[in-house]
Amino acid sequence: MSQDIYVLIEHLRGQVAELSYTMLAAGRELAQGAGGNVVAVLLGHNAKELGKDFAADKVLYLDHALLADFTSDAYQKALADLIGKDQPRAVLFGNSSIGADVASVLSMRLDLPLVSSCRSFTQDGKFVSQICGGKIMAEGELPGPTALVTMVPGGYQPDQGRSAAAPSITEAPVPALEALRVALSKYIEPETGDVDISKEPLLIAVGRGIQNKDNIELAENLAQAIGGVVCGSRPVIDQGWLATSRLVGKSGKHVKPKIYFAMGISGAPEHAEAIMQSDTIIAINTDPKAPIFDVAKYGVEGDIFDLVEVLTEKVQQAK
Repeated sequence: MSQDIYVLIEHLRGQVAELSYTMLAAGRELAQGAGGNVVAVLLGHNAKELGKDFAADKVLYLDHALLADFTSDAYQKALADLIGKDQPRAVLFGNSSIGADVASVLSMRLDLPLVSSCRSFTQDGKFVSQICGGKIMAEGELPGPTALVTMVPGGYQPDQGRSAAAPSITEAPVPALEALRVALSKYIEPETGDVDISKEPLLIAVGRGIQNKDNIELAENLAQAIGGVVCGSRPVIDQGWLATSRLVGKSGKHVKPKIYFAMGISGAPEHAEAIMQSDTIIAINTDPKAPIFDVAKYGVEGDIFDLVEVLTEKVQQAK
């Protein structure tokens, strides 16, 4: 068994998932304590160039036509063979539909321990996982001999997992991938007709405190004044006051704007989990004990209806 930390790289249609860079950053911290190397594991077909900016000591590249797009069976077979031979100290997966799918099956097939929803690692190699939607942090020793870990965003910045210097890339053998139970027929791009709030730099978020649909206009006026986009928490979406594409939360989208302006949002764990990568969180709420104030950099204990129109007017005057 080695002390190397393997990181499974997630990618889609030629784009590396940002969570992969977060995991590379986590892998670096874990490897320093373990005394091993960070090894990026890239599965694909004619996709070697994706590894050019990985902050890893090396890249293991598995090339096969059946790995061009993700299929659970193909990934499981390829990774089971690789992990069984190399026996790294840990393998990091994204806590995503891909990572959770593959890691859970490999844990069973290889009889290896699985740590889920890991957010970060301590300097002495312990894992810190979030449970109950992030309300509780659980710390423990990383089990052996090889630990499979699914990572959630928030503990590290993606830029920490990028490197200006390209790592060495080594092609690894791919086991036989015939007789797969599921094969990809074609990729269907979902229709777009709305903004992607996960990519917007400034978000005006409304929650239950907005009271009714007509008051959404207050947020829209502010968003128009400062060049932002309106989004909402689960109660607003469930009422049909905003489209589902505007939902911020565990069951919606994770966002990372420069400014996240939360109006009348309590800040339940399912919501707070999705906004932790925001540069600056500003909150307005009448409840001084609202959890949103625990994550906000700036907070106002007050009524949004007393503040938003005045703020919009001041912004318009300043422009």
